[in-house]
Amino acid sequence: MPLWRPEPAPGRYGAMLLVLIVGYLLSAFIQKHWVESLQVVLFTVVMVLSLRSSSVSRRAVRVLLFAAVVGVPVFFAISLSPATGDVGTGVANIWTGLVLLVAVVMIVHRVLTFGTVTLQSIFGAFSAYLIVGLMFASFFAAMYHFGNDHFFANNQPGNTQTFQYFSFTTLTTLGYGDFTALENSGRAVAVMEALTGQIFLATLVARLVAAFRTSGDQESSSGDRESSSGDPES
Repeated sequence: MPLWRPEPAPGRYGAMLLVLIVGYLLSAFIQKHWVESLQVVLFTVVMVLSLRSSSVSRRAVRVLLFAAVVGVPVFFAISLSPATGDVGTGVANIWTGLVLLVAVVMIVHRVLTFGTVTLQSIFGAFSAYLIVGLMFASFFAAMYHFGNDHFFANNQPGNTQTFQYFSFTTLTTLGYGDFTALENSGRAVAVMEALTGQIFLATLVARLVAAFRTSGDQESSSGDRESSSGDPES
C-alpha cells in the first residue's frame, strides 16, 4: 500500500480549517515570539493538508513534501533563534507566505472543480479565504523586518497581531483607517490584497452558487423522472 494516496473528490478541508482557526487564535491572544515560530509549522501543515486533498501529480507531491520536510525545521529554527535577528524572521515570514500561497492555489483549484456544493467545498472556500489573509499578513511582516522595523504610519506597532488585523481589514475592504501602510511598497501590496479579496469572492462564490443551482436542478430532474416513471399508464 502506498504511503501517500491523494484523497478522492471532493477533498477533506475540515481539519485544515480547524488548524487555521487555531493558528489565528493563538497569534491573536498570545503575544510571544514562539507563536510566530509555531505558525511556521502550522501553516506548513496546512500546505500538506491542501496537498492531501489536491489532484496534483505524484512528482509534484514528492517535491512539495520534500520542501516541507526540509523547510519546517530550518525556518522554525531561524524564526526562533534571536541570533538571526530581523533578517531571519523576515526570511521565515517569506517562507510562510509562499507556503500559504501554494496552499491557496491548490485549494481554489480543487474547489472550482467540484461538481456539486458540499460541506467540504464550503470548508475549502472558507479555508482559502483565511489563507489569503494570513498569507498577506506574512508578506507585510517580511516587509516590516526587512525595512528597519517600519511599516505602519504614525509609529503604529508592527507585530503578528497588527499585521493580521491590517491584512484582514484590507482583504475585506473594511478600511477602518487605524492602521495604514507608510511606504508606497506597503500600500501597493495592500491594494493588491484588496483586489485579490474582491476577485476571490466574485469567482469562488459565483462558482459555488452555480454548482449549487446545477445540483439542485439535477435533483429536481431526477425526481421528475422517478415520479413520471412511477405513474400508471392510462
